[in-house]
Amino acid sequence: MGSFQTRAISQHLKAFATVDPENLSNKDKGFNLVGGEWVQSNQYKDLVDPLTGLPMISLPDTQIDEIQPFVDSLRAVPKSGLHNPFKNKERYLMLSEVNRRVVECMHDKEVYEFFVRSVQRCVPKSRQQTEAEINVTIDFFENYGGDRVRFLAHSNRQPGDHAGQFNTSYRVPYGGVGVITPFNFPIEIPVLQFMGALYMGNKPVVKGDTRTSIVLEQWIRMLHYCGLPKEDMDFLHADGPVMEKILKQGDAKNTLFTGSSKVGEHLCKQLNGKIKLEDGGFDWKILGPDAPKDQAQVDMVAYTCDQDAYAHSGQKCSAQSILFMHKNWRKTDLLEKMQAQAEKRSIKDLTIGPILSWTNERIQEHLNAVLELDGAQVLFGGLPLKNHTIPKIYGAW
Repeated sequence: MGSFQTRAISQHLKAFATVDPENLSNKDKGFNLVGGEWVQSNQYKDLVDPLTGLPMISLPDTQIDEIQPFVDSLRAVPKSGLHNPFKNKERYLMLSEVNRRVVECMHDKEVYEFFVRSVQRCVPKSRQQTEAEINVTIDFFENYGGDRVRFLAHSNRQPGDHAGQFNTSYRVPYGGVGVITPFNFPIEIPVLQFMGALYMGNKPVVKGDTRTSIVLEQWIRMLHYCGLPKEDMDFLHADGPVMEKILKQGDAKNTLFTGSSKVGEHLCKQLNGKIKLEDGGFDWKILGPDAPKDQAQVDMVAYTCDQDAYAHSGQKCSAQSILFMHKNWRKTDLLEKMQAQAEKRSIKDLTIGPILSWTNERIQEHLNAVLELDGAQVLFGGLPLKNHTIPKIYGAW
């Protein structure tokens, strides 16, 4: 994975970083955040390196009998939230200042590199894919500097039908809320979501996927360094059933869940519909009868299909699921070009890597099922990776 230079770590990084992404040890530990305090759990479990299978770091294995502080923290949030258009209005500008300082930190090359390497360590993907995630997150914070958080809470007012009557709508918070996010974008997805909750005056309890939550912990520590009050949000390393108990017993007023539709449907029932879902998609491409005669256009389509289908080893939310191709396109060399693009991918530069949500056995079963369809065939690939040390709990295809 290369070396991570630590000899000249910036003052920013010294202030908040608790781990070295290149030299993680299972002696290092993650922490939960509740009630403004970083706390340990009674039990810990090792997170394995997705490229070697060796223990990488110990993370809290939070159990049901440890959730009461999180429940109490959620229940303590007033229905009016931490702020709203009528109370604690100075917090809008406070959060904007936090955003400004985050941008300042992330323009420090060593801090930027720290997060790039940390993400790659937990969810191996190419540097291009990782930097894109980090850059989108930085852009988000840049967009919400200055007065933008305050402007986000703008209200609307319409005249009534007689003197003195007006219809005024305000953006007000829910209060205590939950955020549950997946592994594939361990910073971008949770950070954009819980920061939006904070902007509007909510207090979120956040659970990232345990395979990547140590990266999220580091980002939250940076937010504290940048001025976010530690009491503004809670965070924990835990499995799904533990988080579900917290949300139910803490009476979370709303929860934002990003993940599988199966889990989303379960949570919708358990939380009585007080949930917003961003679940899995089935993403199509349709190539119609007007096949291009220009080779450059064919090359562009082949490149785009490869990027959309195989970038981040197919684990992007927007990954191309199926391609419909008119027979006229078969007169071109599109499929051959797609194969050539795919063959450029290598585990050496992480343009292909561990599949954290599927095993090789499940992939093979799915492939076999698809091949039972009339006319189905494998055009290229379709075999497990060789000469690697990816553990069997993850896919390598």
